[in-house]
Amino acid sequence: MNLRTALATALVVLLLAGLGFWWWRTRERVEEWIDLPRSGEAASNPLYVLKLALQKDGVKALSRQRLQPDRHPLGARDTVLLLRDPRQLSPQDAQALIAWVHGGGHLIVRTPPPGELSAAMRIPLLTDLGVKFFPQRDTDCVAMYVERQDSHVEFCQGRRFLLMERAVTPLRAWGGEDTGYVFARLPQGKGSVDVIADLDFAVNAAGEARTESIKDVPHIALLRQLLAPNYRAGTVHLIYAADMPSLWMTLLTRSWMAWGPLLLALLLWLWRRAERFGPLLPAPASERRSLLEHIVASGEHTYRYGYGHLLHAAVRNAFLIRLRRRDPQAAALDGEPQAALLAERFKLAPADIREALATPVARDHAAFRSRIATLIRLRNSL
Repeated sequence: MNLRTALATALVVLLLAGLGFWWWRTRERVEEWIDLPRSGEAASNPLYVLKLALQKDGVKALSRQRLQPDRHPLGARDTVLLLRDPRQLSPQDAQALIAWVHGGGHLIVRTPPPGELSAAMRIPLLTDLGVKFFPQRDTDCVAMYVERQDSHVEFCQGRRFLLMERAVTPLRAWGGEDTGYVFARLPQGKGSVDVIADLDFAVNAAGEARTESIKDVPHIALLRQLLAPNYRAGTVHLIYAADMPSLWMTLLTRSWMAWGPLLLALLLWLWRRAERFGPLLPAPASERRSLLEHIVASGEHTYRYGYGHLLHAAVRNAFLIRLRRRDPQAAALDGEPQAALLAERFKLAPADIREALATPVARDHAAFRSRIATLIRLRNSL
């Protein structure tokens, strides 16, 4: 190793050592918490946080998408919270819930979400309880006050309701006949039914939100009062409708890494297979397949370029070949004897026979046509 190489190696080693020392002295190890996207039940169950909160408070809580009374029978002191649209209830389930409430159960049901709703439409459970609804209109928020908390508003997007004359007198009510109710607790036998305008304060935060609305102190107080009748006396059944996106929307938003390149490859293949782009053009004329036209065109081309003697020789050879098969004696002769024999046979002058067999002068069109015609007539007569 010469001196220059040794100095270069030492310089590189010193530089790397200096960079390593600088990084080791200046680096700082930090911890960072990253919120991962929800998965499993936390992503599909809007009442998942409420279930965990109840379980942590010593309340037995179950959540599912349907009632399923055969798999989850309701106890006499249980509570059922229906987050689903009550219009999705079957008449049989509605009657079964009313009978269960009369035995001591506590049912919490929301009104149908905003949207067109016919006044004459019968809604399972709610119509039986004597609940009717306002025509569709913009609803006002309701002020809510909790001790040592800032003023709060609720039910801004809820559908208010009224009570018919046949409805029972509510134990608790929030609202009035002139503005409509947002909450009413209706006694039914040994139990009660809570009709509420909305339950958005009980669900998990949606989308990329960092805080859960259910964690707000006013919402906790409202939920505690809502669940008060049978709290810790039985099981709380949380019934929700999973708001899952469609398969096609999931493929569109989550699987573009797969279908994007495939779509690009398909477009490239179509572009390669396409003959052209632009307005339609008339189809080109198809090729003519007539053999006679090809022969005539070939003959005209040959004669135009001064090769008429080749055409005459071809016709003469065709005549002589047939003559050998039909009259070998005449074919064996030559010159004047042959012309005299053929003239006698075909009733022509010997001069016409000699002229037909002789090669015509170039560019003599009349002589060429006359010789060709005579040879063709003689051949056809054999």
